[in-house]
Amino acid sequence: MRIGILPLGRPTFDVAFAEEKLAAMLSALDASRHEVTGPRHLLMEADEAALEATRDTDVLLILQVTFTDAAFATRAAVAHSGRVAIWAVPEPRAGGRLRLNAFCGLNLLSHALGLNDRRFAWAYGDDVDLDALLTGPENIPKRGTPADAAPVAINRDLKIGRIGAHPDGFATCAYDKTDLAALTGAEVTELDLPDLFDRARALPEAAVEPYAAKAADLGGLDTLDKGELDRSLRLAGALDQLQSEYHFDAMAIRCWPETFTEYGGAVCGPVSMLGEARTPCACEADVYGAVTQTILQDVADAPVFLADLVDMDGDTGVVWHCGQAPASMAAKAPDATVHTNRKQALLLEFPLKAGRVTLFRLSQAYGAPQVVIATGAVVDAPMAYTGTSGVVRFDRPADAVCADVMASGLEHHMALAYGDHADALRGVAAGLGIPVLELGA
Repeated sequence: MRIGILPLGRPTFDVAFAEEKLAAMLSALDASRHEVTGPRHLLMEADEAALEATRDTDVLLILQVTFTDAAFATRAAVAHSGRVAIWAVPEPRAGGRLRLNAFCGLNLLSHALGLNDRRFAWAYGDDVDLDALLTGPENIPKRGTPADAAPVAINRDLKIGRIGAHPDGFATCAYDKTDLAALTGAEVTELDLPDLFDRARALPEAAVEPYAAKAADLGGLDTLDKGELDRSLRLAGALDQLQSEYHFDAMAIRCWPETFTEYGGAVCGPVSMLGEARTPCACEADVYGAVTQTILQDVADAPVFLADLVDMDGDTGVVWHCGQAPASMAAKAPDATVHTNRKQALLLEFPLKAGRVTLFRLSQAYGAPQVVIATGAVVDAPMAYTGTSGVVRFDRPADAVCADVMASGLEHHMALAYGDHADALRGVAAGLGIPVLELGA
């Protein structure tokens, strides 16, 4: 067969490590019996010539070497007349930065392909069965079943603030105001990101002091750039101000790249502070993620953490985000740090404490709403990656959970709360009249 490859990467990750991974992938492909065509270097942006080189091949093989948005890969997959396959690579849980985040890229792309009704095969690992990937069964879409539970009512008067639009290529964060209101009653107020920055810059010093006091006990605070720290804390004050003015129950914020490139300070630390105070905030302007957080927060009566799944190893998975989990989830005193890719303050860094957890998403996968649930326990383990992360042993085998993440087209954000809340969330699904999918079941 003729295999057309698209090796995807982004320069904000560990490019040298990504190139090592790509070289190993290419070596495995070259050792196969297939003809391999297409670029043999990382594509850091959409490349029309590369796309043309793969157009008439038997299989389009997307090499997900680092995290990327799904726009270019989705366009390539939808246009391809043959089979589509995705190969993503893992990285060690060594306690340092998330160097590739390829699993999350695979997750993002699987959702986008589901929305486009494009079947595909996938593999995650360094040493994968290429024959199965290139010729074996494709991913079979999976939906939930009617909830067998007493209905649980949610707050249908939710007020959500969306600050800035979601990034391009993030279909996981798209939403329709009318559909969301019909399903949940949530009312969304859309605000512009530059207005948040202007509001933050205009805060008087006295209005910033309460957030500086919250950060004062963080380890390593004196190592941070004082200007970045001040700008970050100002975002906390500005977000709190917006919450008070509009009576928001939650907010969805376009957190990158503009908070770094145009404003000069991270919103991750402020998101941690607001989450601890029971005003959850969703990254990447993920409005359904914000609604997901409010539902789980009400059910659990506890702070929630909107996390990415970034690794699955057959036994456990890692939940992670840059540094915005509520501080009450910490296994040890949180440290102050900078964003792993953008190198700006303020973020919190800690491993999640051990204990029972529930992960939940109000999903729009395949264009239809459903409730998605997973339960398990954060285990007592060293910090997998910088930022806020936890190693989760799911109640069902992690490989089955992983397979269902891909088959369901699940979004890349799930909300996490401590405790077992699966019964109540089944009731939420029943109350909303939508299916429930339990990952790995």
